[in-house]
Amino acid sequence: MLLAYFLGIAVGLSLTAPPGPVNSVIMSESMRSKVHGISVGAGAMTADFIFFVIVYKFGRLIPETYLHALYIIGALLLFYLSYSVLKSKSSQRTRGGNYAVGFSMGITNPFQILWWITVGLFFIRSFHILAIAGLFSGIVIWIVTFPLLMNRYAKRFEKYVKLFSFIVLFSFAVYLMFSGISSIAR
Repeated sequence: MLLAYFLGIAVGLSLTAPPGPVNSVIMSESMRSKVHGISVGAGAMTADFIFFVIVYKFGRLIPETYLHALYIIGALLLFYLSYSVLKSKSSQRTRGGNYAVGFSMGITNPFQILWWITVGLFFIRSFHILAIAGLFSGIVIWIVTFPLLMNRYAKRFEKYVKLFSFIVLFSFAVYLMFSGISSIAR
């Protein structure tokens, strides 16, 4: 069970760490103040929690035959995200450093929505509740640690964050693809 928790942390970190619109705002706002950066991340995490509740409550209504296709779609999304992580450049643009900006960016982010409908659903159905707790722990670790590091060291660790995110996203994509394909073969 402890392994499930640590798996959840790794997935949570890998999903929050890739450069993108939310992390760009976190980075920009963290240069001004750690609290501004953390508040943006907290808003985006609130959107993740809302998506989790929706998928947890209504995900069981999806017929088993459709789940296999959703798992494969989720794996393709993760392959794309893992590739994007390696090719992306961090943006220095800022749209404000507050909770509402992070929340609005998270709740309207098509990748976040698609992730919860596909990968999130698989994660909820396949792993122990401790993995979900680990996932949100990973998100919290990121939204606190990233602004602190950015405030102190700026972009020094960017390439390591990208590499870690790529490895975890790609590995989970392979696992998800294998699960989707093998369940069809049954």
